[in-house]
Amino acid sequence: MMKNKFPAIISGVALFAAVGAIMFALTLFFYARAPIDRSGGPPVVVDIPNGAGFLQASNILAGAGLVKNRPLFFALARVKGVTKKIRAGEYELSPLLSPSKLIDKLVRGETMKHRAVIIEDWTIKQIASYLKERRLVDEEAFLRLAYDKDFLSTEGILADSAEGYLFPDTYFFERSMTPRMIMKSMIDRFWKKIPPEMINKAGEKGLSPHQLVTFASLVGKEAANSQEKPLIAAVFHNRLKKKMPLQSDPTAVYDLEGFNGKILRRHYLRESPYNTYLIRGLPPGPISNPGLDSFRAVIDPERTDCLYFVARGDGTHIFTATLDEHNKAVASVRDFSKNGPKD
Repeated sequence: MMKNKFPAIISGVALFAAVGAIMFALTLFFYARAPIDRSGGPPVVVDIPNGAGFLQASNILAGAGLVKNRPLFFALARVKGVTKKIRAGEYELSPLLSPSKLIDKLVRGETMKHRAVIIEDWTIKQIASYLKERRLVDEEAFLRLAYDKDFLSTEGILADSAEGYLFPDTYFFERSMTPRMIMKSMIDRFWKKIPPEMINKAGEKGLSPHQLVTFASLVGKEAANSQEKPLIAAVFHNRLKKKMPLQSDPTAVYDLEGFNGKILRRHYLRESPYNTYLIRGLPPGPISNPGLDSFRAVIDPERTDCLYFVARGDGTHIFTATLDEHNKAVASVRDFSKNGPKD
């Protein structure tokens, strides 16, 4: 009698297990496709750190209210075969997502992108400060990297720093990116925008690649009006040919720590390798990160005999060919600033 009962028991257990498996599969099926929270609500921002495993990631998601049933969430990831494929980063996730779509986003790495607008003629320090404000980099780490000779050489920069090679443009960075990744993307943009043809044209004018960047940075810092850049570049070219000091005001204060004010006469007398009032020729390196039109101005300057320019105070300059004309222009600018326009 007992022998006849065993097959029935085994069959009952198997049937129970099969029914259980089917019920679990159906539960998992509906769980995977239903919204995490049907009542909705605003998107939730979560940050999955580098090196986080699936368990840590699911704990973070649960803490943000995006995982209501951890066993089912883990089972779903196992079925999808992605427990080791979750990508780190900052995510903006809607509670109306289904668990399946949430996992898909994590696997694809659909992280948040943060817009960063790097302005023409900013210095490395200004860029580092701006990126820090947007919580994209550690400022000190970014600046250390900018002077790392090994890193610079791997990026094709034969200079003491990355100054001049961080191309001003609009970028979209992720907060999970390292300072190296962010800086590399800016340098890559530089080499894309300043191709070999442009560097070869600079060579025809006797400028090395680094001198081209340095020259362009002076033009960019001097010109408030982009249309004047070819004229400013021409003045500097003419002065270099005559072995005259460039006398570019921004160079006198470039390496003055924390300077943010009006350039005074005493600054022109500062002992500095960058101060073009005291040195002849170009400074040893760029004083900012210039834009494309500054490079174009250096390569294709205006044809002129002008050797001088003075700022009017409205963003434009008066260009002159002789010292006497320049002195008169300076006097007229000073007179205007004191007394205003004449009737």
